[in-house]
Amino acid sequence: MTAWNTDHDVDLLLAFLNTRDEEKHTDVLDDVDEWRLWARSNDVSAPGEPSDVRQLRDALREAVAGREHVPDIAVDLRTELRGGIPVLAPTTAAGTFLAAALRLAIAGDWDRFKICPAHNCQWAFYDRSRNRSRSWCSMRVCGNREKARAFRERARP
Repeated sequence: MTAWNTDHDVDLLLAFLNTRDEEKHTDVLDDVDEWRLWARSNDVSAPGEPSDVRQLRDALREAVAGREHVPDIAVDLRTELRGGIPVLAPTTAAGTFLAAALRLAIAGDWDRFKICPAHNCQWAFYDRSRNRSRSWCSMRVCGNREKARAFRERARP
């Protein structure tokens, strides 16, 4: 039995949350072929249709952003006993993403997922800082832009 790989779950969940790009105005889930290519390149089996995962992605993004009213989503998620250890055994793409989120929540890492507050970015990122205080997806890009904007606001007469 191989050990559970937290980094894999983090990477998979980030990739899924960022299938919508606010800055480029693109959404992988808008095109069936693009979704299937994305699923294949991210080792997601049984991708189904984009509509099968859109509601889950949007709800997870709302939850990560700390929104008050996150819709309830039901996803079938099996469990199995493998090598004497109970494990999550998703059978759909939605189940795969929810299983990764659940494992990270159990590990106490769910609150490390954040959405960049820059209105033209909204990129999901994983806060690896010790005190979990990171605000921006990138200090060099979004953080710098926001600090420059705030400076200009303060400097106005």
